[in-house]
Amino acid sequence: MKVKVVGIDQNSMMPVVVITDAEEKGFIPILIGPAEAQAISIQLEGLKPPRPITHDLLKNMLDTLNTKVDRVVISDLKDETYYAKIYMKSRDGELVVDARPSDAIALALRSDSPIYVSEEVAAKALIANKPIDDDEMEAFRKFLEGLTPGDFERHLNKG
Repeated sequence: MKVKVVGIDQNSMMPVVVITDAEEKGFIPILIGPAEAQAISIQLEGLKPPRPITHDLLKNMLDTLNTKVDRVVISDLKDETYYAKIYMKSRDGELVVDARPSDAIALALRSDSPIYVSEEVAAKALIANKPIDDDEMEAFRKFLEGLTPGDFERHLNKG
């Protein structure tokens, strides 16, 4: 999976991270907190804050301890709440830590680690991108043919 976008969920007006499969045939939206949305966005945009934020600090601590994030797994979905696990490798072997998906994703982005979704979560939550059929596209084209710039202006001035 990869992080596609961080935005605002139109229903709850809460931040959401959207992860998608490699081919972008399906996606999973996960509601997250504002701080985690910012942490993920900063990394996606390649920005470097003047001081380490929490996820940078965690990555720096793991590096200091010679521990590498191997992978992140969105492992469960219960009562509309997602759960994740961070799999790490250290000189003592593999370590597994429970995490919120948003924190796990923020750390995975900083450590260039893959993000996976368990089969159970995929079965419950993966939303398939359906292809637009030809009839739907033709109807949309006909709709667009009848529009003028003034149509947009009228709608913009109402808001």
